[in-house]
Amino acid sequence: MTYAIETKHLNFSFGGNRKVVNDLSLQVPEGSIYGFLGPNGAGKTTTIRLLTGMLLSDKDNIYLHGQSLQRGMPGIFQSLGALIEMPSIYGHLTGKENLKVITTLRGMNSKHIDHYIGTVGLSHAAHRKAKEYSLGMKQRLGIAMALLPDPSLLILDEPANGLDPNGIIEIRELLRNLNKEHGKTVFVSSHLLAEIEKTCTHIGIINHGVLRYQGTLEDMKRSAYESGEVIFRVPAASDWMVQVQGLFTEARQQSADEIIFPFADASHVTRINRQLVEHGVPVAGIQVRGGLEEWFMYIIDKDRKAIA
Repeated sequence: MTYAIETKHLNFSFGGNRKVVNDLSLQVPEGSIYGFLGPNGAGKTTTIRLLTGMLLSDKDNIYLHGQSLQRGMPGIFQSLGALIEMPSIYGHLTGKENLKVITTLRGMNSKHIDHYIGTVGLSHAAHRKAKEYSLGMKQRLGIAMALLPDPSLLILDEPANGLDPNGIIEIRELLRNLNKEHGKTVFVSSHLLAEIEKTCTHIGIINHGVLRYQGTLEDMKRSAYESGEVIFRVPAASDWMVQVQGLFTEARQQSADEIIFPFADASHVTRINRQLVEHGVPVAGIQVRGGLEEWFMYIIDKDRKAIA
């Protein structure tokens, strides 16, 4: 497999003994939308600043498309577009004029500006002052700026941060379009698990600078649900445990009126419920405990406890 981004035991600190990025080994496949997920302060923005050369690693351990970042600067950035935090926009200029400034400063051909404005869905607002743009429109204009060199790799730091639901949906659809229709590898950081789940093909979870998980979205979902549980509310549960364990050896009593089972999928819950009811077990309620959100919080909470 070829990687658009690869880091090998990447470390960084701003001083003192605490590492902001700690032994980080990222593997971002070509053609993926890679969600870099973690709570605020986890090290996401510092990592992105290292990937884009804004901060420098003291070792040659960052590779973009297989080429050393350290040895390939500045030419390596021709294949990279980035938006870190909020885009820098001149409010008194139109959207199109803002892109013209970028092409002038970077010595790029400006004839494709209309194309990039259309790509991010701002053709209708190209001649409006940027100060009149909504936050979501400003984010899309920032992404258009990152697209000006026609990069194969796009790195975005929290592009949906602060947006309303419509703005979040617009950014999500734009990232999917850039990946599927324009062939861009997209590396996007976020603290919004639900949005990452709807957008990405691959996931990396970072906390306290340490990579806690890395894999495909499907593998992450599998891990999440394999660690889940389903709770059946059964009055006087102890009276029924012998019968229940005769049907399901993995069942265990959790409280006076709760019996717990490992969770596999919805059909598994249906099968358990059907068999319990058929054997006269008085099921009063069902609760699934698990899924991506609880699994994510478990990883983060376990990390906190380990550090504490």
